[in-house]
Amino acid sequence: MKHIHKYDMGVIGNCSFLAYINTSAMVKWMCMPRFDSGFLFGSLLDEKNGGEFSIQPASEPFTSRQFYIENTNILCTEFTSSDGKFRVMDYAPRFFQFDRFFKPLMLCRHIELLEGSPFIKVKCEPVGEYGNKIPEILLGSNHIRYMNIGTQVRLTTDIPLNFILTEKPFVLSEYKYLVFTYGVPLEAPLQETCEVFLTKTKNYWKNWIKSTSIPNIYQPEIIRSALILKLHQYEDTGAIIASGTTSLPEFEFSTRNWDYRYCWMRDSYYSLTAFNSIGHFEELEEYFHFIENIILNEEKTIQPLYSVAGDKVVTEQIIDLKGYHGSLPVRIGNDAYKQIQNDVYGQLLVSLLPLYTDYRLSSNVKYKSKKIFQLLVDKIDMTINQPDFGLWEFRNRKQKYCYTNLFHWAGSKAAEKIAIVFNDDQLLKKSRRLSRQAARNIEKCYSTEKHAYTQAIGVSDLDASCLQLITMNYLDPQSEKARLHLVALEKELMTGQGFLRRYIHADDFGKSETNFLICSFWHVEVLACVGRIDEAITNFEKLLLCSNHLGLLSEDVDEHKGQWGNFPQTYSHVGLMNAAFRIANKLNLPIFY
Repeated sequence: MKHIHKYDMGVIGNCSFLAYINTSAMVKWMCMPRFDSGFLFGSLLDEKNGGEFSIQPASEPFTSRQFYIENTNILCTEFTSSDGKFRVMDYAPRFFQFDRFFKPLMLCRHIELLEGSPFIKVKCEPVGEYGNKIPEILLGSNHIRYMNIGTQVRLTTDIPLNFILTEKPFVLSEYKYLVFTYGVPLEAPLQETCEVFLTKTKNYWKNWIKSTSIPNIYQPEIIRSALILKLHQYEDTGAIIASGTTSLPEFEFSTRNWDYRYCWMRDSYYSLTAFNSIGHFEELEEYFHFIENIILNEEKTIQPLYSVAGDKVVTEQIIDLKGYHGSLPVRIGNDAYKQIQNDVYGQLLVSLLPLYTDYRLSSNVKYKSKKIFQLLVDKIDMTINQPDFGLWEFRNRKQKYCYTNLFHWAGSKAAEKIAIVFNDDQLLKKSRRLSRQAARNIEKCYSTEKHAYTQAIGVSDLDASCLQLITMNYLDPQSEKARLHLVALEKELMTGQGFLRRYIHADDFGKSETNFLICSFWHVEVLACVGRIDEAITNFEKLLLCSNHLGLLSEDVDEHKGQWGNFPQTYSHVGLMNAAFRIANKLNLPIFY
């Protein structure tokens, strides 16, 4: 039987950093002080040079199981060995305190004895500069300082420090605590502080979920997806990243290994749409401040992506690491920032639309941002007839994409609504003119031979992104044109196992061997839209099997439902949430507020 590849790890965070912890309680990936910083622990990409932070039974064999505390981002790993049983609880503190969110660069690890007298071993060896720098170690009374890899990197613990430094097994007879910090060290009493932080963090996440609107169907999956999306907003600036990892291959040895630790305008649009659907608007308000700085500082074009601090240049480079399971290259940075991707203007307008039309949101933001709205409409006007590189970021395929024109259309429609709010007739006329022009361009993509809209003007290739002509109501879902468009896409792009491929033509790196997961969720949405609800439910439940043991989804899946690509991928979790809401809406199921 073919081995099904799944990522055996969960992710924790607090909107300041992310940490990936596998089923052996090893921190496989953790970057500080930002999502896009070098790693302190990076054995995910290099077992030898990636450092290590592990808590494991000393005796083998052992078994483990991993789960999240319900409705939280607190991860538990339970071990059972011949001499006993214990649990590791991992979390990043997050709670409201002193009129702000407390979200330190702090990883807390609690070790709880469950049965017997197990011997355990703890190892903590962080590294700097992607494994190129080994720290100098200094000991304190209850902490280890790791010098020259960051500001005040230290481990504070009530475990004997020599046991950690020498990896000496010791018997676990009582609760133990480890707090790894970057920056301000933990100065308060260890045990008391950890217990308070755990309780407050647990309460924060549970209350966040309580304030979430979800349908009466697929609730556990929607909740987990919402919790994962929340972790991917860098709250200091409001930026939302696509994923917290880099260089996890789209399929083994594919060389399609990319760094996704940046804020794509497109991915942010999808994430914000999902947040809005569950009744959380604070993420949009934070994002507005991020995007305000970018738009008002850009003289020419808005890039498809920026760093979490809004930096324009995120130069792509290859670094000397062994790669995930030996898959090279390992890349940091992403040269897609240089590309022209003109769909971003429409996506920004649609993303920001609730700020203008939803009276629950701040009117101060609404009226101070009129200049931003005008600039985005002007950008659509400047680029509406220009080719670009499209949402899949082809490096050698510049075209007039249907998807780009769809967002020119959607953005212009959003601009019409915003112009009405401002009572601006001139901008209203301009927006209506642009929406009509975008519709004409979309119609130029229509193939009478295939009865479908093609990837771009003048080409015959079909593209899964064109499904959104239906979900975004450019096409009436009940029309014959929509029905035939869907059938044509299914005929050309559907695999034997029920996945919908992005496209089937070769791209810059040849032909892909895996499936970009969000495309199949788009397909579920369209099935629900056009009334094929039984198929939508069946396909959706098959896609749920593509998650790992914690319900987390990757970027890509193979034909055996194996996981590939960066992980967890916000695109995929947004796809799950939107598809579930679409099914619930079609079934007229109630939404719990």
